[in-house]
Amino acid sequence: MALMEHPTALSQTPAANRRSRILDRLARPIVDAVLPRIDSRIPESTRPFGAPEMMRPHAGSRRWAWTHYGVFLPELPGPHRYLNTMTLIGATGALAFDNDYLAADDARDTATVLSSTAADGHHHYRAYDTGRDCSFADDGSRLDWGRDLSITGAYPHFHVRGHYDNFDVSLDVQATEQVSWFVRTPVYDHLSLFATATGTLTDKTGSVAIDQTLCTFEYARCMSPQALAAQALSTRRKLPVDFFTYQIVNLDSSTQVLLTEVRAAGAVACRLAYVRCLDGTTRVYDDVAMTVLSYQAQPLVDPRGRTMRVPRQLRWLVRDAAGAEILAFDAEVDSPLRYGHGRGYVGAYTYRGTWQGRRPVTGSGYLEWIDCEPGQ
Repeated sequence: MALMEHPTALSQTPAANRRSRILDRLARPIVDAVLPRIDSRIPESTRPFGAPEMMRPHAGSRRWAWTHYGVFLPELPGPHRYLNTMTLIGATGALAFDNDYLAADDARDTATVLSSTAADGHHHYRAYDTGRDCSFADDGSRLDWGRDLSITGAYPHFHVRGHYDNFDVSLDVQATEQVSWFVRTPVYDHLSLFATATGTLTDKTGSVAIDQTLCTFEYARCMSPQALAAQALSTRRKLPVDFFTYQIVNLDSSTQVLLTEVRAAGAVACRLAYVRCLDGTTRVYDDVAMTVLSYQAQPLVDPRGRTMRVPRQLRWLVRDAAGAEILAFDAEVDSPLRYGHGRGYVGAYTYRGTWQGRRPVTGSGYLEWIDCEPGQ
């Protein structure tokens, strides 16, 4: 059952809605000095995945505040363009990802599902109370968000079934041993398994077959101060993660690129490119630059009246350690943007550029975008 908005959601004091200057000041030294010492994401991303036992939901845990399961197909024929299944179990305690107006009576029992495509009406975003609405097997073999979404199976085979108001999804996902770690630390793990998907996407117009499409299967678990409190943390107490983008491009039928940038109070926590191929080749690049060439004329307004600037044109440039250009492309955001990736949006863009400095590439990519930075 979907949760209704709490009547107290709008009654927070102005002070509670202001960011903490102390947390903002602490962000840079933690990101710049502490994280590099404890994060093994780059070396781990070039090794075969060997930790499937970690992919548990941890519902009700007071150690792991939140977990995430996600399945993303970045390129489908029009009008769908992409298919995303983005879930959270638990509240994150972070600025970019919490929508406290959807919180359960105990915020730690909040779960959300966002699933969408670019086709008309394909947008499901809903909150659930894990105690009342959901059923999660301790080992992760069956995960149910009400009657809307189920993810079953175990690495490397998963099945995803989505039954939403305007579309249905049935996917068989076959993961490889290739894994990209966005974060690999004692307090936060976030991984993406290179995978293929086969299945169907159905709406009132009929069914579309999905055949061995490159996709990702993702999992995360994280500690957070939110685990210590039943009430949703105020803005002042949330972790100052305030900018997030994650983008996926299938360059061809066997090569996938993941691009990500995350900032906390102006400090860059992650800016990386992961390239993986079905032949088993995996590369990670840290000489990466994203430029917003232009923003859409008007900011988007969410259901709570909060505005957010979103890009119209983007540029990515990826170089290797010797400075040679690996990937360069410009992208035009040209699909509807669907709300519910935390406080942000997901959608698709058309890109055009060059791969390995010489090969032209063009196609459709998947975009996640959250921008809560001050003064945006």
